[in-house]
Amino acid sequence: MNWDDVRIFLAVARAGQILGAAKRLDLNHATVSRRVAALEEALRTKLFRRLTTGSELTPAGERLLSVAERMEAEMITARAEVAGEGDAVSGTVRIGAPDGFGVAFLAPRLGQLTELHPELRIQLVPVPRSFSLSRREADIAITTERPTEGRLVAVKLVDYSLGLFAARAYAEARGLPDDAAGLSAHRLVGYVPDLVFSPTLDYASEFSPHWESRFAISSALGQVEAVRSGAGIGILHTFIARRHADLVEVAAAPPIRRAYWLVYHESMRGLSRIQAVAGFIAQAVEKERALFV
Repeated sequence: MNWDDVRIFLAVARAGQILGAAKRLDLNHATVSRRVAALEEALRTKLFRRLTTGSELTPAGERLLSVAERMEAEMITARAEVAGEGDAVSGTVRIGAPDGFGVAFLAPRLGQLTELHPELRIQLVPVPRSFSLSRREADIAITTERPTEGRLVAVKLVDYSLGLFAARAYAEARGLPDDAAGLSAHRLVGYVPDLVFSPTLDYASEFSPHWESRFAISSALGQVEAVRSGAGIGILHTFIARRHADLVEVAAAPPIRRAYWLVYHESMRGLSRIQAVAGFIAQAVEKERALFV
């Protein structure tokens, strides 16, 4: 098989459409379509079903995807070893992270990393509901639970806490509950349950078995701003909430703990840019560990 054709096949499989793959590869649509057709002819099988919404892998395509990802991993390792990539921190690293950690903690600090390595480019993107490191939707992911499947490297960063908070003005106007039962008499701010992408983030029942959000927002930072506006009592990341003097902690229920994990695909282990970014994130968290607990 021609590796370049396999590389294009991977891009189409990950994008789910030829046009999207062409944009990622900076090639025209016709070239990508032709190279996929050439690979199908060489293998004497159809790899994609052409749909009105894009391209779907056939069973043969699914089998090739597994092989192609192993080939890609070998190529990444070979490039690092033979071309000396391990000695230079350059290229692009995409980090996928929940908005609370990614925007509130990482974003203000990653500029230091690009100052240290001028040839390094960082992309910080929100972790969506469905996420795949093997499909290269990100190079490094920050997750709230340790992955149990796939060839992944996972390092625990830190435990963090979530607690009940309200705006100071809300507390002065309406008072605050003394226990979890008293929460039902207040407006509650929470998340959208069917958009929670990890079971570990479906935690409202740990504060009150009858929690019902009057105002639900699928963003941790959005919840902070809603609570600050006086919309009600919310479950907030303490490392974010405690930065705001206009918020007060609500003692109706004790804080709970969760954890952040740093994860990347095993095939990326030998790349200096991955190690540089992973190491920087781990050091930044360790330096400010007290923020999280």
